[in-house]
Amino acid sequence: MADSSSASLLDRSRTIAPPGYNRWLVPPAALAIHLAIGQAYAFSVFNKPLGSLISGDPANPAPTDWTPTQIGITFSIAIVLLGLSAALFGKWLERVGPRKAMLSAALCFGGGFLIGSLGISMHNIWLLYFGYGFVGGIGLGIGYISPVSTLIKWFPDRKGVATGMAIMGFGGGAMIASPLSVALMNHFKGSAPQGVAPTFIVLGIIYFLFMQFGVWTIRVPADNWAPAGYVPNAEHSALITAGNVSADNAIKTPQFWLLWVVLVTNVTAGIGVLETASPLIQDTFSDKAMGRAMA
Repeated sequence: MADSSSASLLDRSRTIAPPGYNRWLVPPAALAIHLAIGQAYAFSVFNKPLGSLISGDPANPAPTDWTPTQIGITFSIAIVLLGLSAALFGKWLERVGPRKAMLSAALCFGGGFLIGSLGISMHNIWLLYFGYGFVGGIGLGIGYISPVSTLIKWFPDRKGVATGMAIMGFGGGAMIASPLSVALMNHFKGSAPQGVAPTFIVLGIIYFLFMQFGVWTIRVPADNWAPAGYVPNAEHSALITAGNVSADNAIKTPQFWLLWVVLVTNVTAGIGVLETASPLIQDTFSDKAMGRAMA
């Protein structure tokens, strides 16, 4: 009986908000997830430390078999899995509810760091790919859609605000992760080469614990709930269709694929810059680069 009760805490039915619940208590729970997984946008801070780790001491260099391209593949795998898992687990999320989905995201994202740390310590790039890229990428995808889906349910009258709050958290997560990662690597440099492996361990634990706030405070509205004064039909304009199209039917339409092509080209350009953002900025504004510019 105890085991059944413990498992039921993750059920969607246990997250339904009581009458009179303040919907503005939901955004902090959503932000706890997106601020954590937003670390992915700061992955480029590890590019040069990982390269230095493999290259060894400049005075006595070891063979370099992890190129910048190979290191960048880790980020690429994570982003690809973000998109795939978000698409594949969307219906599952709606069925089981955000709490179980968010806990799964926390386990995958935090666990991905731990597996990745093992790969770095063992100098096994495939473990890094599997850990941060594959497992962590699944956590990214599930963690990305869970808050967005829930916020839209709470803010049908302010869908733009709802999605904006979630995406703000994802972007803001990189602003926190970048200096935090650099500080941790500097702290662990004395005990581990470049401090990357122990930094991964600490980040995995920190993000897993931080995401628990969102897991256990998230709530979904009751069926047929609507904010006071909200009239759904009045929200449609001439540019917004009142018809509903299921995901299964949407992918059969040319409009879906045209929009998808626009989105994928846009995102590919942005993600391509993010993958090398830290080395690019460091090289552009280094003392040597500034000296050449002054000359």
